[in-house]
Amino acid sequence: MKYAPRKVYIKENGRYVELSYEDFCRRREMDKVYKDKLFIPVQGYLIETEQTHYIEFYRDKERWRYLQKLDKDINLLSLEAVVTDDESGNGFDFIADEAANVEEAVVHKMMLDKLQSALFLLSEDERSLINAIFFRGLSEREWSKASGIPQKTINDRKRRILSKLKKFLEK
Repeated sequence: MKYAPRKVYIKENGRYVELSYEDFCRRREMDKVYKDKLFIPVQGYLIETEQTHYIEFYRDKERWRYLQKLDKDINLLSLEAVVTDDESGNGFDFIADEAANVEEAVVHKMMLDKLQSALFLLSEDERSLINAIFFRGLSEREWSKASGIPQKTINDRKRRILSKLKKFLEK
């Protein structure tokens, strides 16, 4: 043990009894029952506990040690190291999410809005063709069978519609 605890609490007759560490050591020397008791350290005190709590406490403690070692080995930045109490900022200002490109996301959203507007400028037949091929995932051949229009005609219409949409999106 790194240090001597201030007090030791043992369970006697269903209640905790406070002992000095020296008294506890003497009792432990004289009575073999005390050698089988399990204790966990809590804020400078030793407290007798049941085996399930004892195992859980030390399992959590080992997990914490493992995570700290892992953090040290792979140089993770903890939230405690980031958060500041001074008025200069909240500590998160220097962290940038490199995976998310905000500029691309905004441009993408604007293009989707523009495309949605452009789709409403198409005729009903043009919209149904675009809907079938691009939104429902049908092939030109499948749409040809469903609509009764030759596949070559569908291909020509699709190219014209896409050209029309492209011109609108370039404005």
